[in-house]
Amino acid sequence: MVEAILGKDKAVVWDIGQAKAIYEGGYFGKLREDRLELSLLESLYLTEKEVIELKENGKSISAAKLRQLASGIDKRFDFRYAVYKDLRDRDLPVRTGFKFGCDFRVYGKGVKPLKRGPKAAGEHTKWIVFALPEGFAFSFPELSRAVRLAHNIRANMLWAVVDKSNNIEYYQVQFFKP
Repeated sequence: MVEAILGKDKAVVWDIGQAKAIYEGGYFGKLREDRLELSLLESLYLTEKEVIELKENGKSISAAKLRQLASGIDKRFDFRYAVYKDLRDRDLPVRTGFKFGCDFRVYGKGVKPLKRGPKAAGEHTKWIVFALPEGFAFSFPELSRAVRLAHNIRANMLWAVVDKSNNIEYYQVQFFKP
């Protein structure tokens, strides 16, 4: 297992060789010149998969403890993690959707999401995903904005609805011009 040091809202892998292996092995985190920075979602997933050993002040942090800490920072963490884990377990490259105002950008299997320069049609984001708890209510303007965003970046928009048992149902909504 690779050692990762827990910070306030991310974990860092300082061994650059191991960092590159994790990054290139599944496009986890943000690779910097001298380290790999992992979000709390990525950190929990990699901890559960026994890829990283998370430490804080020299002591190991369990997956359960990390989940508790992360849930205190992000009230949406638990259902967002359920969706993240489900997508990753399907071998789909998942990146943050923050810059698009959604939870995740998801690519097709085998796609290298961080390729620079011109991309073939299949190399772009395939889905933008919004993770929601069951019973969440939103307005039609919110739905319209999400669908238009997906349409503008040539992606499909998915609503991932998570129930209390962490079962997930995906709903795709598409832009339609009559």
